Amino acid sequence: QVRLVESGGGLVQAGNSLRLSCVLSGRTFSYAMGWFRQAPGKEREFVAAISWGSGSTDYADSVKGRFTISRDNAKNTVYLQMNSLKPEDTAVYRCAAEPQGWSSLPLRYDYTYWGQGTQVTVSS
Repeated sequence: QVRLVESGGGLVQAGNSLRLSCVLSGRTFSYAMGWFRQAPGKEREFVAAISWGSGSTDYADSVKGRFTISRDNAKNTVYLQMNSLKPEDTAVYRCAAEPQGWSSLPLRYDYTYWGQGTQVTVSS
């Protein structure tokens, strides 16, 4: 059974940084990883994705240039470095995994496995 566990959320002031981590366990396949967020009263929003071999990445326009996704396959961990945080980045952040080949990314919302999420709150 695949399990995803996020960590690293918290309360920060605008302009500061946070790094989220997501550890995957139980996998027996190569997989792409994605980060999503959902603010109260809003729909889930794609944030970023990275392929199994890290050669392909994708970012939402709203975070491009501020957020960086990376991964360490030896640790089964994906990271989301979030810089220059804004109050509008406040949300529950969830990671997701989807079986994919070395450099492939799934369609932005086509992920099978999901974590429970970690809260990020950015104060103004």
